[in-house]
Amino acid sequence: MPQQAIVVHDLQAAQIHAKIDLLINNLVHIIDTSGKFLLRLDDGRVIDTKGWNDWEWTHGIGLYGLWQYHELTGSSKAHEVIQDWFKNQLAMGTTKNINTMSPFLTLAYLYEKTKDSSYLPWLDAWAEWAMYDLQRTPFGGMQHVTYASYNENELWDDTLMMTVMPLARIGKILGRPHYIESAKHQFMLHFKYLFDPTSGLFYHGWKFDTASPGGIGHNFAKARWARGNSWLTIVIPDFIELLELSPCDALRIHLIDTLDAQCQALERLQAENGMWHTLLAEPEDQCGYQEASATAGFAYGMLKAVRKRYLNRRYEAVAIKAAKAVLQRIDEQGELQEVSFGTAMGHDLQHYRDVPLTSMPYGQAMAMMMLGEVLRIFI
Repeated sequence: MPQQAIVVHDLQAAQIHAKIDLLINNLVHIIDTSGKFLLRLDDGRVIDTKGWNDWEWTHGIGLYGLWQYHELTGSSKAHEVIQDWFKNQLAMGTTKNINTMSPFLTLAYLYEKTKDSSYLPWLDAWAEWAMYDLQRTPFGGMQHVTYASYNENELWDDTLMMTVMPLARIGKILGRPHYIESAKHQFMLHFKYLFDPTSGLFYHGWKFDTASPGGIGHNFAKARWARGNSWLTIVIPDFIELLELSPCDALRIHLIDTLDAQCQALERLQAENGMWHTLLAEPEDQCGYQEASATAGFAYGMLKAVRKRYLNRRYEAVAIKAAKAVLQRIDEQGELQEVSFGTAMGHDLQHYRDVPLTSMPYGQAMAMMMLGEVLRIFI
């Protein structure tokens, strides 16, 4: 008689692997048939933020999701997709900004595993740029420079995922502790200006602006935006693990306390069906649609933080409820539904409610990351 498959939380490992396989297939075949989601730059370049064959933060997160699944399972398919992407994109190159730095987190891991020396000049040059040449805000924050805008004197929560994590990882594998100290500083500075102690959540951004009331700056629309918050839920456990911060390390304690405060808020704000809305801590009729990439990011961060014993185990139930909601939104073609498009800084809350929903590489990847953490429950 064949052995019965293990069932945990009404889920089976084979079911999860099958969903991830579908997500990978869809990730590399997303096409913007309308041209609606192309980024057209003043220098004539057209960046395909939606399709797989280009270079933007959307692809950086896609690569990170693939890498995590490869690390967990040894998936040759995920590894091949990663290597092919770097082979094609490094041959063409692109301009440096906060978002285009994001693929280097995965490249650092790939170099560590393959020891391919051709990756070293890229890791070195881009990390040196982030360390010394990337524009800074007052007090040394990384200004959120993108393809389309310099965003002068602005701090965005996305930056910790897109540039700070790659800088820290490169600093570790190349033996450059000053990169790591800089990354720690960025975490502390971003927390200082983006964390909202009244809700336990993070604002999307901060602008240093002496013309603002009080003469210091402002948090734009004061949006506690879901995907922006999910970057923090993801990066806090990943950053602690990456740097192997000891249990008595003051920064580690502060990061975990902040994550716990955020997760307490998320626990209260989770919808009955397991999802979170695109705007958090707003009245029910003003919080916009439910959003799947943020929900996946929250579930990933909670599951990992519980597994690493950073957070109380009660958050596992919150995360599993979210994971089941995300699973229900992966269609037969492997597309994660209800994902909001890339979101610029909003000066009012309606900006976030108006962002269109469409399939995106980061949505596919965040679902993969979440499901990878679910798979660890079966180990």
